[in-house]
Amino acid sequence: MTDETLPTVRLRPKANARAIRHGFPWVYADELVTDRRTKALAPGSLVRLEDAERAPLGVATVNPNSKIIARMLDADPGAVIDRGWLAARLARALALRETLFDAPFYRLVHAEADGLPGVVIDRFGDAAVIQPNAAWADRLLPDLAAALAEVTGVTRIVMNGSGRARGLEGLAERTEVIAGAIDAPVEVPMNGAIYLADLTGGQKTGLFYDQRPNHAFAQRLARGGRVLDVFSHVGGFGLAALAGGAESATCVDGSAAALALAQGGARAMGAEGRLTTRQGDAFAVMEALAAEGARFDVVICDPPAFAPSKQALEAGLRAYERTARLAAPLVAPGGTLGLCSCSHAATLDLFRNASARGIGRGGRRMQLLHTGFAGPDHPMLPQLAESGYLKALFFRLDG
Repeated sequence: MTDETLPTVRLRPKANARAIRHGFPWVYADELVTDRRTKALAPGSLVRLEDAERAPLGVATVNPNSKIIARMLDADPGAVIDRGWLAARLARALALRETLFDAPFYRLVHAEADGLPGVVIDRFGDAAVIQPNAAWADRLLPDLAAALAEVTGVTRIVMNGSGRARGLEGLAERTEVIAGAIDAPVEVPMNGAIYLADLTGGQKTGLFYDQRPNHAFAQRLARGGRVLDVFSHVGGFGLAALAGGAESATCVDGSAAALALAQGGARAMGAEGRLTTRQGDAFAVMEALAAEGARFDVVICDPPAFAPSKQALEAGLRAYERTARLAAPLVAPGGTLGLCSCSHAATLDLFRNASARGIGRGGRRMQLLHTGFAGPDHPMLPQLAESGYLKALFFRLDG
């Protein structure tokens, strides 16, 4: 489509057109003129966006069912959003990852920060998982998958249509293999460890690449020590610690399937004898370990997003404080407590304060050693705070 064939939508006078011109990628529902014609546009439609004075801002996509009613795709109002355009964006993303990593295991596309709003793509060697979390990407999925195969050479592609973001867009949940065959978990090498990623039935895309640099930091601290990995998923911190020479690792998670994958990863590494697992509610397991007198040199807690929205912020901060309070007594004197948050609503300051309160209420004194964030395959769009969601705090505990 060219700009002549696209319908036009317009910002309201009070909308911040300057922010759009400077790279902010979203238009909220109360910022757009939503007349009958605009409301009738199908979710994911491509449009020409103008400011209130009818000056062009570029090509966007609209979803009248979403609070984010428009997402910017290209500042060029004449841009043609087709397979070639998608391939160019993917090639740009691939060039960055190939500079950063020696092996094709990484987040290939990190949504708005890579110029593909609402799209997440994780790569697992010759396989990739696409999360089309915006209506436009759902509509263009065949072209997106074809461009992905063309640019990267992957032969197996999974569409993972699950999660909160799709619900906010009014999209149905579905997961399907759209190219090749996925008949077993995929082995993923990272930080010297081997992880097993379930690309069709696992959580999100099957593995969390964002913690890679934080795994590496914890790995150094865990050499020769005993490690507790709480909310471990497939063994993120625990397996990294074992690969770095930890004496032992205990993984705690509510999912038996995730713990089985952690055990499979340890087996593939030849470290099965140094890994133990405990299935159950993480808070209950931490309380039980404290009652047993268990102590570890490194304790890591990497929970799901306790504060996925501003409405959930206060409850989420209490949950982070509770996590720190229960974890702190499990750390041996002089040991390390790592606390993570993937909640964009919980800013670094709020999360750090909640963690420090919890550690203090757990009866421990602390010093903050290191603050970690997502790896560089999860670039942040500076204009969009939500793209910088991950925080990892590493405390040394005394007393």
